[in-house]
Amino acid sequence: MKQATLHQLKVFEAVARHNSFTRAAEELFLTQPTVSMQVKQLTRAVGVPLFDQVGKRLYLTQAGEELVKTCRAIFENLDQFEMTVADLQGLKQGRLRVSVITTAKYFIPRLLGPFCRRYPGIDVSLQVTNHEFILNRLNDNADDLYVMSQLPDLDITYEAILDNPLVVIAPADHPLVNETNIPLERLAEEPFIMREPGSGTRKAVQELFDARDIELKVQLDLGSNEAIKQAIAGGLGISVLSRHTLALEGICNQLTILDVEEFPIERYWYAVYPNGKQLSIVARTFLDYLLTEGKDFAQKTALRRTLPPAQSNGTLPPSAANSEDQGHPVDHPPAS
Repeated sequence: MKQATLHQLKVFEAVARHNSFTRAAEELFLTQPTVSMQVKQLTRAVGVPLFDQVGKRLYLTQAGEELVKTCRAIFENLDQFEMTVADLQGLKQGRLRVSVITTAKYFIPRLLGPFCRRYPGIDVSLQVTNHEFILNRLNDNADDLYVMSQLPDLDITYEAILDNPLVVIAPADHPLVNETNIPLERLAEEPFIMREPGSGTRKAVQELFDARDIELKVQLDLGSNEAIKQAIAGGLGISVLSRHTLALEGICNQLTILDVEEFPIERYWYAVYPNGKQLSIVARTFLDYLLTEGKDFAQKTALRRTLPPAQSNGTLPPSAANSEDQGHPVDHPPAS
């Protein structure tokens, strides 16, 4: 075991967490043969098998399970040491690990840019992933902060960092373009293009229509906002999307926001971390930065002229950073 390296332990922990050499290789930006070799060398150093392979599935042996616990304890102690060093050095250098839900890619990189220029010594790792994987990373405490719009039913601390209004998008030549305060009943006559069942946006829209006992006619399910926007531009229907998904897209001159009653649906982006987690000075500084710069960003982000601005009071719900208050905002209940 004395011959084991920290790199081998990191590779092993990633394989154990994903139950996959391929996914571990993708996360670590290594080739699969390299990952296999590192695990093989670690197994030789330990002296007993760490994995059992049954068919195509990997299972940890008892020794493997114990080593995973040891690895995570080592990594946690190293993180604490890095936090101590970073505190001693101020913000001259350090590491920041952030995981964001896929749709946050429309604004988080734009916020990270100025932050990295302000603190050039900080190394940033940004993971963009789907809802399932970000929850796995949250459960594993793999990152400093997580950015999502649908709060999980977990023991977490969270703060609202940015408003995330959902608006009705249609082709620029749609017959309802010049209408105001369009009734939901009229909107329901249109074919809808929506994200897959289970997405936060679709859930919010479905709840609104259900509350009015109106049937939502979904003609097409698509797995990405980009595909939805292309489908709208192609005249296949209308949709409801976050306003942020439109801010940087060249296709926006083919789309417009409809003026519909009950819209925009007010939702929020949240910075999340496990309850009780001690944030490093780097992570705390980035969170404070999001709370100030994020609000400025929401005000300064302008859509193209074909997209009229959605009406919003620009307010955010109260912060829930106090760990004694684990309630959730009434306008956006946690995912079940």
